[in-house]
Amino acid sequence: MAAKLSGGGGGKKFSLGQNADINVTPFVDVMLVLLIIFMVTAPLATVSIKLDLPPATPPKNPDSKPPTFISIQDSGRIYVSFGKSDIRESRLENLSNDLATSLGVPNPTNERVFIRADKHVKYREFMDVINQLQTDGYFKIGLISEEL
Repeated sequence: MAAKLSGGGGGKKFSLGQNADINVTPFVDVMLVLLIIFMVTAPLATVSIKLDLPPATPPKNPDSKPPTFISIQDSGRIYVSFGKSDIRESRLENLSNDLATSLGVPNPTNERVFIRADKHVKYREFMDVINQLQTDGYFKIGLISEEL
């Protein structure tokens, strides 16, 4: 079987002309390779953080003990709440003992502690308190954000 590639008569100069069709095969090949690369790398890019969220139900005992707050002032002073109205100053070194006294339970490290800080507190001072709590075994820490 033969195909005619040239034009009309035998000795005439003939041009095949330009082909205006787009060859999409290389484009499709590149897109499929990129699709496979993204499908493989996308699950690796996800970061998971374990959160200990409280249940959405209200507490059963409304007369329960008030939460314990650690307050950090912009001057760097640390305060621990004892009950509903008593707030005492503490130091970073004594924070574990003051929290244990404030919580008043046999195993205070299992209790939740809330931290609130003035908006002008230096990040280093705030992280010093967090690191000290984790060093002392307090891992249930809540951050308080208050609107003015």
